Amino acid sequence: MIQNFSKKAIIASITSILLLSACHNSNNDAPQYDPNAAVSVVTETVTTQTVSYFDQFPASVVALNQVELRPQVSGYITGVYFSDGQRVSKGQKLYSIDEQMYSGNYQQAVANLQVAESNLIKAQKDADRYHELETKDAVAKQQVDYANSARDVASKQVDAAKANVKSLQTSVKYTTITAPFSGTIGISQVKTGAAVTAGVTLLNTVSTDDPIAVDFSIDQKEIYRFSKLQQQKSYSDSTFQIAFSENEVYPYSGKLDLLDRAVDPLTGTLKVRLNFPNKQNLLRSGMSCNVRVLNDNNAPVILIPNKAVTEQLGEFFVYVASGNKVSQRKVSLGTAIGQNIIIKEGLKENEVIIIDGVQKLHEGSVIKTGNEAAASKK
Repeated sequence: MIQNFSKKAIIASITSILLLSACHNSNNDAPQYDPNAAVSVVTETVTTQTVSYFDQFPASVVALNQVELRPQVSGYITGVYFSDGQRVSKGQKLYSIDEQMYSGNYQQAVANLQVAESNLIKAQKDADRYHELETKDAVAKQQVDYANSARDVASKQVDAAKANVKSLQTSVKYTTITAPFSGTIGISQVKTGAAVTAGVTLLNTVSTDDPIAVDFSIDQKEIYRFSKLQQQKSYSDSTFQIAFSENEVYPYSGKLDLLDRAVDPLTGTLKVRLNFPNKQNLLRSGMSCNVRVLNDNNAPVILIPNKAVTEQLGEFFVYVASGNKVSQRKVSLGTAIGQNIIIKEGLKENEVIIIDGVQKLHEGSVIKTGNEAAASKK
């Protein structure tokens, strides 16, 4: 039994040695990865072209005029005189607030004014009478002074009463809320019977919608270009457009309304406002869209294939060939045109870039073009 066990152990050991030897030989026969081997790529020489294209800017639709309606007196809503979302005209009655208290105070102020005016008439007559007696030296100077003072006090009381009447008359007027301009009113925030507080409660919002504005921001490098556009008296129908997707373009063109007063020091951008007709009410305040600005200045631009660009942490790079090695170059992208994209900064004409095989490259990689690769196989 012991001899049989020993034979089995010897056979197992020999088998293990043979297997390990075979694995070692197979690993030696496998091709090894060489990080310094030349990568087969396709290159292209950078050229400039003259193209007509649209620059796109993220934008938002805003009303040219918009105001929040808030009451200027406190009380209870006694009437709502419009339908939510309807068009309203300037001066149109929208809400009413219970005016009983304000009307009562106004009537009392009117009565007080009448009393003050009667007192002034009496004081004026007394003063006139004392002045006449003074000319005949029939009254003491002190009595004349008292009469003049009483007349002046009565006159001031009339002025105060008139001011109070005017103030309360304004309060009565404020119990009726009207449209400040023609436009569209939103959904009412209060119903009849609701208590409202002066200057606090939001009743509704009214905004203009035709024409309507579209705001977007441009880099300060673009200010000169847009300033020239602003000075133009007319544009082509395609100069300013807005789009909601690749296939959804607003059917009407816009006009450049204004450039903002100053550049934002934090972002280095300037706000631009366009005006668009909106008779069909297709545009609503708060919508997001893209502004498309025609760029047809005929200046040559660098245009390269999209596939030549790589992205790393939000930055864009292109591999530039120098001899048989490449270096990674940071670039600033412009507008995409079909399968190509405009390069604003980072490349120069006649430089050679990699347009195929970029996934295998890194800084300093050795490359060979398709022609070189074919020659090496011969």
